[in-house]
Amino acid sequence: MTTAPPTPEPTTPDPTEATEPTAPATAEEPLDLLGIGIGPFNLSLAALADGIPHLTAAFYDQRPSFQWHPGLLIDGATLQVPFLADLVTLADPASRWSFLSYLKTRERLFPFYFAERFHIHRAEYDAYCRWVAETLTTTHFGQQVDTVRWNPGRALFEVDHTHLDRNGEAEALGRTHARNLVIGIGTSPYVPEPLRPLAEAPTVPVIHSSDYVNQRARLLATEHITVVGSGQSGAEVFLDLLRARPAGRERLTWIARTPAFAPMEYSKLGLEQFTPDYTRYFHGLAEPVRDQLVPQQWQLHKGIDHDTINAIHDELYRRTLDGGWPDATLTPGVTVRTAGRLGGTGIELHLEHEQQGTRSRLQTSAVVLATGYRERSVDQLLAPLHPYLRRDAAGRPRIDADHRLALDPSISGAVHIQHANRHTHGVGAPDLGLVAWRSAVILNALTGKEPYPLPARTSFTTFGLDGTAASNVPTRTAALRRG
Repeated sequence: MTTAPPTPEPTTPDPTEATEPTAPATAEEPLDLLGIGIGPFNLSLAALADGIPHLTAAFYDQRPSFQWHPGLLIDGATLQVPFLADLVTLADPASRWSFLSYLKTRERLFPFYFAERFHIHRAEYDAYCRWVAETLTTTHFGQQVDTVRWNPGRALFEVDHTHLDRNGEAEALGRTHARNLVIGIGTSPYVPEPLRPLAEAPTVPVIHSSDYVNQRARLLATEHITVVGSGQSGAEVFLDLLRARPAGRERLTWIARTPAFAPMEYSKLGLEQFTPDYTRYFHGLAEPVRDQLVPQQWQLHKGIDHDTINAIHDELYRRTLDGGWPDATLTPGVTVRTAGRLGGTGIELHLEHEQQGTRSRLQTSAVVLATGYRERSVDQLLAPLHPYLRRDAAGRPRIDADHRLALDPSISGAVHIQHANRHTHGVGAPDLGLVAWRSAVILNALTGKEPYPLPARTSFTTFGLDGTAASNVPTRTAALRRG
């Protein structure tokens, strides 16, 4: 495969400017691929598609510019995956869009080399992705996709969209035609039902962790703060608040439904459940087995990384050196049953401890909900395609091994999914470590070729007695050894 020439120093556009497609694809000259949503998954696809000659593609997002969880860019917070899990490297290490290429354009390769960082800062990953999004010519922001239809006469997808100005106001209407689609509209913050009325009230300090950085000063001004949720976000928020509060007057409570504040599974063989081998194995399991497996694997993606959990303990321990204990309560195994206002500014949480079977009340001044995210449904976006969709027993879209929706054979185009597929592809579906591999799988399927050759085996573990994850490996290995 021919490698693209080195990237020149980019001229970075104004990130607040919504970008209008230079030439919307018509029915006479349709796109080969239209991407809906520009998060890391579709941005990876756009970057790898850029290296395929004669493939016409465009990617739309309604936001005015790229942003990756801005409310969680806590100072010092790092990614939970190594920098090699960038947008392209695990599929094409020579790509001009790699993280190392980004460092080169910023003349930061030597500082990074001496920093010896395997896990980069979250803010640095956000800056890298913005560089890719702003430099690619196929990414178009300020484009709100309204509906998707299949035109059987032309054998094309028709995508109606609205061009938004920088304030989010409608400016113009457009229609783009494409042979294939890929949907990557991501996730949305999840707020538990008992806390939604409070979270929706603008005067009540009940916020989701996705907005933590923006609300941090407001939170620190309150008397008592409660963090709900035991995952990585909850741990990072609790640690940041703990470090910001004076010793002996922390006034912090951290509660969670999980039975413990547990570390994330990070053993070498344990991490092999985030390999393509395991993804293929999971996809081949029966639907009831997959549904049973996903909640059992919570510690693979809902645990806390070792550095953060150790830093929390170190900070708590340091505050005992002069005697006494910090004014911080950490209680797992707790569910918030109901919640309400208490007086003018207070909040009362009604709690239940599952193992003890006991209930109590907690009075607090502010609540941070580190309760995770939920996959955005594609049902509304793809409403005109509903008659063509094939669904599983639970009514969810069926998705094949190439991350492609199962559609009626009358539709010749493909609709690939970059999210909402944990039920078919397992715990690694939302993981950044598989983003480049998944993009390569999609592009290989779309082109019917192999622009990005993928390894036949990726794990030492053989999942399943049939050995399907490692099929044909000896033959391939022998061929490689023969040169």
